[in-house]
Amino acid sequence: MTERRQVLLVLLGVLQLLRLPFAAPQSFIGINYGDVADNLPPPSSTARLIQSTTISKVRLYGTDPTVVSAFAGTSISLLLGAANGDIPNLASSPAAAASWVAAHIPSTSPSVSTVSVGNEVLFADDASLAAQLVPAMQNLHDALPPNSSVKVSTVHAMDVLASSDPPSSGAFKPELSAALDPLLAFLSKTGSPFLINPYPYFAYLSDPRPETLAFCLFQPNAGRPDAGSGLTYTNMFDAMVDAVRAALDAKGYKDVDIVVAETGWPHKGDPDEAGATVENAGAFVSGLVSHLRSLAGTPRAPGKSVDTYIFAVYDEDLKPGKGSERYFGLFQTSLTETYPTGLHRNGTAGLGPAMAPSLAPTSVPPPPALPTPQGTPAQSGSAAVAGPSGVCSPGTATAKCSRHNAAESSRTFSVPTIIAGFLFTALQMLI
Repeated sequence: MTERRQVLLVLLGVLQLLRLPFAAPQSFIGINYGDVADNLPPPSSTARLIQSTTISKVRLYGTDPTVVSAFAGTSISLLLGAANGDIPNLASSPAAAASWVAAHIPSTSPSVSTVSVGNEVLFADDASLAAQLVPAMQNLHDALPPNSSVKVSTVHAMDVLASSDPPSSGAFKPELSAALDPLLAFLSKTGSPFLINPYPYFAYLSDPRPETLAFCLFQPNAGRPDAGSGLTYTNMFDAMVDAVRAALDAKGYKDVDIVVAETGWPHKGDPDEAGATVENAGAFVSGLVSHLRSLAGTPRAPGKSVDTYIFAVYDEDLKPGKGSERYFGLFQTSLTETYPTGLHRNGTAGLGPAMAPSLAPTSVPPPPALPTPQGTPAQSGSAAVAGPSGVCSPGTATAKCSRHNAAESSRTFSVPTIIAGFLFTALQMLI
């Protein structure tokens, strides 16, 4: 009996260790690094900050060489952005595409996983860009070195969908077929992902009930059954991703992977922006990170976490639009967390103010009142600025839940999961 108890205590100790914060980068967790601000730390400080976390990839909205070079020598991969304004030249000139690749994609380090040609191009003010998008993507792809692992894609708003509720009804807007059909064929042919910007925050803005908030924040809730698929959803993030999955499947592109290019929750907003609080932002991000780490996947695509870029590293004080647009930052410019995220290695709280000028954290107002719909702001370097672009309305035909402007395996942390399962089984046998 004593020997059995000793074994039991050892197993319990190992389980406690497995519960500690992760110390290594996780291939499915990324972050957006926007720069529409006048108070940001140097890129080198930001690169060191991100290295202190389990974040493994960073999305940039351009190709600033100072920012790109800050990640040289790190294990962090980059998703680079070509501006909407570059599309006509890239589409019409293979030589221009070759020049873009030579100028902006490092030959060695840092590694580049993906290039996004434009941002939410199908809803750009210049309607002619939609027809030029795939030719621009094709020219960039053709300009890559032989055997390059870089993928070429483009980022979409959730309002490419005509229907999203229930998720099994997910379908693309028919009026976008002329642009989407060749684009999806290109992604399938080149093995590139479909990049999408789902924001559960906007779903809550359109339906600010307590049960909707719990569903959006990964908190306990009754779940939402999908009669079309027989699946039950316990969070809005999965529901949005699976609506896109259903739309891709309906088009015959089950082979095209989904990458979440942006998702996040503001920690402050205008008085009419319900739910924009530090508490809710912290609950969303920590809930999302835990969900991704579980490797549960979504109800429609279980067993693998979708690669996800969280918006954003910092608040961006120069962004136009509603107040929340400026307050999505997970970190303050002092390089400390805005709220606990669970992303720092070994439970650390950040690098501290020594790495950059120490600026006072943003104060947070009392919880705001009821929301109003929000439109799409414009972005530097493209037709629309990095930031949430609309309202997601559960139960309606349109789901507009997106904002601003990965090839690694999701199995990085499957071993601890398997070990945990084994240990739980052993415990049950011993008890």
